[in-house]
Amino acid sequence: MSKTVSKTAGKAVSNTVDAVRIDKWLWAARFFKTRTLAGDAVDNGKIRLNDERTKPARNLKIGDMLAIDNGAGTWEVEVMLLADTRSAAAIAQTLYRETEESVVLRGKLAEDRKFFREPTIEIKGRPTKRDRRLLDKAQS
Repeated sequence: MSKTVSKTAGKAVSNTVDAVRIDKWLWAARFFKTRTLAGDAVDNGKIRLNDERTKPARNLKIGDMLAIDNGAGTWEVEVMLLADTRSAAAIAQTLYRETEESVVLRGKLAEDRKFFREPTIEIKGRPTKRDRRLLDKAQS
């Protein structure tokens, strides 16, 4: 087993792993809040490992490419370090490197959202009578 060491924010993280399950790594890298959500995303095809669908138990290696869609955004990242435990966000960001195309695309989408907000984003579920009246008033 090889030893991987990363220094971030004055703290050192060491992992003595050669491979980590993809659902554990996604959770440790803070793309998902729970391992269950990460595993479900992998099962549903939201995660692609080297442009192929995969299973949650598949092991990641350093250098693997991941396409991640967690609902909040889409990332294309290269695995730089392996970790199977969740730690600080600053340390989690050292586990991967986002591709330039992914950074540009996410920036463009963020800019588009800034200028065009979905009108019904604040409404959760069925609108109340007051919400309905406000919607009708805004449309006319």
